[in-house]
Amino acid sequence: MIAPMTDAGWEILTLRGLAATDERAEEFTATLVIHRVGSTEPVESVPVRVKRSVAAEMHETLGRLLARSTGFKPNVRR
Repeated sequence: MIAPMTDAGWEILTLRGLAATDERAEEFTATLVIHRVGSTEPVESVPVRVKRSVAAEMHETLGRLLARSTGFKPNVRR
């Protein structure tokens, strides 16, 4: 069980399982892998569901953040 968040908070390590889902779905399931900041405790794996609208909103928000970030160079697929 995940303990309540403290001042240090949680660090997101990865989101597993999205690549194996149906791209046409309205909702995706994945595993959020997190770690308590500053802790030597092992990571937590939390099953999550993400609606397409939320994934799209996060894509836009993170895209804007990364575009403004100093030193970030997006991967260009060719």
